[in-house]
Amino acid sequence: MVSSATQKPITIQVTDKAAKMVHRFAEKEGLAESFALRVGVKGGGCSGLLYVLEIEKDEPANNDRVVDENGIKILIDKKAYIYLAGTELDFSDGLNGKGFVFQNPNATKACGCGNSFAV
Repeated sequence: MVSSATQKPITIQVTDKAAKMVHRFAEKEGLAESFALRVGVKGGGCSGLLYVLEIEKDEPANNDRVVDENGIKILIDKKAYIYLAGTELDFSDGLNGKGFVFQNPNATKACGCGNSFAV
């Protein structure tokens, strides 16, 4: 049994590569000084839920969970957090395409492109 003192809190992790790309997109949006990354889910896609990423001003709503990870402030609606807790956000620029990639331990199935999932 893991004691609560050594247990890592459930969060969203951001890889170094993804953090660099988020900063680059924030600069393009003119928000480099004070921005947050909104991570969420919405209904749709071939598996039922789609991931949502938006760069916005650093102004959390009352129902947001705020996570600071790898130099990025992440805003997550509390309803979406149950689907995203423990997820790793990465950025891929490999042969299969370029873009953000979610490694979600809560997903029971995902579509081939990785943009939608089910729990």
